[in-house]
Amino acid sequence: MLTDALPPPLTDAEAAHAARVAAALRERIDTEGGWIPFSTFMEIALYAPGLGYYAVPRALFGADGDFVTAPELSPLFAACLSNGVAGVLARTGGGDVVEFGGGSGALAAEMLPALLRIGASVRHYRIVEPSPALAARQRDRLACDPGLSVCRDRFAWHEALPDESWCGAAIANEVVDALPVDRFRVTRDGCEAVGVARAGDGFAFEARTAGDALASAVESLQGALSARMPPGFVSELRPGQRAWLRDGTRGLTKGAVLVFDYGLPRDHYYHASRDGGTLCGFRRHRRIVDPLATPGLQDLTAWVDYSALADDGADAGLALGGFATQAHYLLAAGIDAELARLSEDAEPAALRALRQDAATLMLPGEMGERFKVMALTRGISGPLHGFGFRDLAASL
Repeated sequence: MLTDALPPPLTDAEAAHAARVAAALRERIDTEGGWIPFSTFMEIALYAPGLGYYAVPRALFGADGDFVTAPELSPLFAACLSNGVAGVLARTGGGDVVEFGGGSGALAAEMLPALLRIGASVRHYRIVEPSPALAARQRDRLACDPGLSVCRDRFAWHEALPDESWCGAAIANEVVDALPVDRFRVTRDGCEAVGVARAGDGFAFEARTAGDALASAVESLQGALSARMPPGFVSELRPGQRAWLRDGTRGLTKGAVLVFDYGLPRDHYYHASRDGGTLCGFRRHRRIVDPLATPGLQDLTAWVDYSALADDGADAGLALGGFATQAHYLLAAGIDAELARLSEDAEPAALRALRQDAATLMLPGEMGERFKVMALTRGISGPLHGFGFRDLAASL
């Protein structure tokens, strides 16, 4: 359960690591003339080799980490997603399952056996993981899982997908929110870039004249909104999302990409009531309001603009195959039947936990409404399994 309460004090080792990351950021700021875009700060804080939040071996997921994702929460998520992925594989005549950002390995450990149990034709389960530390953790987890003994040889890891043709289904669960964002402030004449400068040994936000790329992106965004963002409005956009989606699907000849994340359609994301944007950090299951604090020790994240994701999909040659809340997707993907199946031999305590986990995945105040799922397809058409209850595509 996330809270806004203060996280525990840093250990000596954590403080030393944060100091190393801060030193690297200060050096980059000095090299760039005293200021960097926030996307550069976020890239270093999360992904710098040997320094970034995702690049060093430490507990990130689950009770001992900083946050819990749906696959760590309950096997119900993987069971339902397997039904949806099996529907895609039936359309493609079988193929690969690609998971972008494998996290702790929990989704892979549950989903590949579930797909084989229901008869899906899976050639390989490929995990695209740019972090060597996380890839090692995933390998260790999957190697030690006795339930994977008959299918372990189907797993493969890549830092990036090779340039070869493939068909099947790709999954990105809580991946897009961690792609770096740029912050901006709307002005009467356009916008400013809200980047990062030094503040003693720490960091502070500082606004400067926006470069051509950011100014053009914000003006394009203004033109796409039903009500323009007013002067003074601060938010963010994700400049690398289009390239991430294009590169990740370059070889996809037939299939679908399923993106699960917290997010909103464009008009809701940039509504006047959301002045300040959605950027924040997470550490030890606490929401950290200051994204510049303790770099390298907190996750940095911003919600997904699903309208932009659909536009970027179209630019990459992908069609919109469905858009729904996580609750509606899980209902259409059979969560009731999966809960009944998993409950058959469960002890009372395990049964209570399953029901509580189902509520967390489904309820509006939990993951059910905040999280959405979007399907982007290539070479297949018609309704996809999992989008049968309420498709929100018209809201984009």
